[in-house]
Amino acid sequence: MKLLNLLLIASIASSWVCAKEKFFVVERENESLATIYNGVKRTNITGMHDMNHGVVKFDGKDGYAISRDGFVVKFDPESEKILAEYKTSKSAIGFVIGANYVAVANYDDKSVDILDRDLKPLEKIQTGSKNVGIKTYENYLIFSQMDNDTISVYKDINEGKNKPNFKLFKEFKDAGELPFDAMIKDEKYIVGFFTSKFFGVLDLKKMEYKKIDIFLDENRQMVLKVPHFGFWSIGGDKIFVPAVGDNKVMVYDNDFKFVKNIQTQGLPVFTSLSPDKKYLAVTYSGKDFPTIQIIDTTTLEIIHTFNFDGKVLHVRWSEDSPQLYVSVNDTNKIAVIHTKEWFLNREIFNVKKPSGIFIYEDGK
Repeated sequence: MKLLNLLLIASIASSWVCAKEKFFVVERENESLATIYNGVKRTNITGMHDMNHGVVKFDGKDGYAISRDGFVVKFDPESEKILAEYKTSKSAIGFVIGANYVAVANYDDKSVDILDRDLKPLEKIQTGSKNVGIKTYENYLIFSQMDNDTISVYKDINEGKNKPNFKLFKEFKDAGELPFDAMIKDEKYIVGFFTSKFFGVLDLKKMEYKKIDIFLDENRQMVLKVPHFGFWSIGGDKIFVPAVGDNKVMVYDNDFKFVKNIQTQGLPVFTSLSPDKKYLAVTYSGKDFPTIQIIDTTTLEIIHTFNFDGKVLHVRWSEDSPQLYVSVNDTNKIAVIHTKEWFLNREIFNVKKPSGIFIYEDGK
């Protein structure tokens, strides 16, 4: 038994040394990103503006972050230097990176901004609505208008060559009440709504829209933290959807046929799928903020529950090693769960008010 434990520790240590992943962690109240490399907090990138709902994305060797107060920041994830920034509005909610542009969905000035990759403004699409769920597919830009219950599809008439030139291609009105986020799976744009008892699926090849019924309790609860459909999870032959205001993770097959509701401990916010698609980590809102649960995606049963000493705001599975990184906001740390033996492996301290965790593959 002692030899087995030593081998396990050696395996974990080896995975740290060989890791090429660099983790960028949003420090919610510090206008900064913390970096974690080889399992250790290394540095901070400061001057990132209001990071209360900060989101980070990478494309090649470019890093981009969006702040709650409408700034887009381009940075070098290797040198960790800020390269450019641009303020699109007083409040921005999401963005996507194209081959030759960055598109930002704005709340405050009810528009979508198109910038070049160095964040120089190219175009502003006025919608008269808060805009959410922004995604790309081929030469299309797709987003949802929260105030207008509309899904908008814009097409780059330059087809990816030179500067983009987006023109309205098609709109789907009365899509559902109050769209709040979306995801994309192959050619399917999938959008969720606050008050409608269905979610919407737009087939971007056929340009056809349909509504998929969801099965929830009549007494839906007050939502304290809105589920992020960027963390809907698609694994193998199943789609996992966090319910809005209900203690359930909904399971559908790839044709959006209902499979099962998994009863959960609390109101789910994130569902995050492991790289091998075998497990699903679920985080919660309200009194269950400090909890994550692990679902076996084959049996659709909850197999592990972990409780922490503060609100869990985000999780991220390592791609390189059997570890799940957990943001524990109140106690300023990242907890790391070993995902083969399922135990709390270690804790990384001095990460101030952490929330979103994002991975850059160093050296790629």
